[in-house]
Amino acid sequence: MPHISLTAARDCADGGRKMDVNIYIASLVQYGLDKKLIEPCDTIYVTNQLLDAMKLNSYEPAEPIAMSLEDILKGLLDDAAARGVCGDDITSRDLFDTKLMGILTPMPREVHQTFAEMYAASPETATDWYYNFSQDTDYIRRYRIQKDVRWKTATEYGNLDVTINLSKPEKDPKAIAAAKLAPQSGYPKCMLCAENEGYMGRMNHPARQNLRTIPVTIAGEGWYMQYSPYVYYNEHCIVFNREHVPMLINESVFTKLLDFVTLFPHYFVGSNADLPIVGGSILSHEHFQGGHYCFPMERAGVEREITFDGFEDVKAGIVKWPMSVIRLRCGKKKCLVELAGKILLCWRDYTDEDAFIFAETDGVPHNTITPIARRRGSDFELDLVLRNNITTKEHPLGVYHPHAELHHIKKENIGLIEVMGLAVLPARLKQELAGVERAILNGEELTGELAKHADWVEELKKQHTFTKENTAAILKVETGKVFAKVLEHAGVYRRNEQGAKAFDKFIKYVNEEG
Repeated sequence: MPHISLTAARDCADGGRKMDVNIYIASLVQYGLDKKLIEPCDTIYVTNQLLDAMKLNSYEPAEPIAMSLEDILKGLLDDAAARGVCGDDITSRDLFDTKLMGILTPMPREVHQTFAEMYAASPETATDWYYNFSQDTDYIRRYRIQKDVRWKTATEYGNLDVTINLSKPEKDPKAIAAAKLAPQSGYPKCMLCAENEGYMGRMNHPARQNLRTIPVTIAGEGWYMQYSPYVYYNEHCIVFNREHVPMLINESVFTKLLDFVTLFPHYFVGSNADLPIVGGSILSHEHFQGGHYCFPMERAGVEREITFDGFEDVKAGIVKWPMSVIRLRCGKKKCLVELAGKILLCWRDYTDEDAFIFAETDGVPHNTITPIARRRGSDFELDLVLRNNITTKEHPLGVYHPHAELHHIKKENIGLIEVMGLAVLPARLKQELAGVERAILNGEELTGELAKHADWVEELKKQHTFTKENTAAILKVETGKVFAKVLEHAGVYRRNEQGAKAFDKFIKYVNEEG
């Protein structure tokens, strides 16, 4: 198959005209064959389905040209948009190219069968295949993930991970307006529901024709696994309940998490908390997040060991981490589940006014846990992160939430991923940090959208001598240090002598309640 650059693809020798749409169609079919999404016997059928989607009445067989999937889809999208087959905004184009890729994506039964065959070899073989498959179908858009900015920052808690997420496209004004006018639908009920598989999407709901989920049974219930289309970390998977039921942290959650890492021992899995502020963005549908990645919190060691009466088989300790984390380790799942359940029940009802921890105010509950499970050889390990979502006039977004002076970097909720030491920072920061760098080097005031960084920069100037060579690197390091402070703010017990005594007071309370 001949190779061609994108520029050459756009400007063929044929009188300078754009490359014929037939070539893009042939190239997409060939891509499907190369990635084993379709078989040779599917070629005519798939071609005709693509013609139908593109609203083309005829086709001239063409020689496929080796291009990236991004370039093939762009060629087809440009043609479709030019003829009014799809809109020319980002949302409309995403809906349409997902429809095209859905034509190449095998049926769920085929995916389930292949995954089962791979799993029989090993769980890791199965997930390796499924992860690559999810990229080949363009459910995970490789070319967008590559745009994300990532780095590590050394802190007293180890190296923290930082990413500025650029893979989720910003909607333009036309798309936002169209979404408002789009008919409201209760189907699917949310973006995590099983009914998303194969769904055509709409202006206010992403298309999922190229999504294939994997059924799993955990704690005797029907669940599904898929990968996140935005992949904040390696093999970032989402595990969700077959039913549209709300998030709830109770003893059964610990069973479910440990069952999952029994099925997939090379993965970690964790749950967001079940209360606003300290929970994730979707609390209406029970789900977990997992993957094949070692987070900074996992690498953090136990700072001091603790014991729980009646659970002598469980190795327990408080983790050296900016948030308040109890780590439990044991080879017996039942012991871990029982102890974790006891700690949760105690924490739900726990009030310590001196430490400003209140189980509830005016009937509104505040205490919950963010749990994470993993394997350590033959042992199971649970990290229980104590959370509290109380608000005050001084901290209306949450006392145990990044305080106002840190909002210029991170204002959003501290969910599971951040808890474990990966900062997912908003896309705005890429341009803002570049603007801060220019202002520092040019001796300019920070104005407009950069004004919120002014106090931070003034403090940095006291600590660093900025040069053209080091400014960008310093800003990255210092952004990571702000994230460490964010996590400290989110910790219910401060990392000082007073906080340690208050933490021990809670551990004593758990033992006394036994």
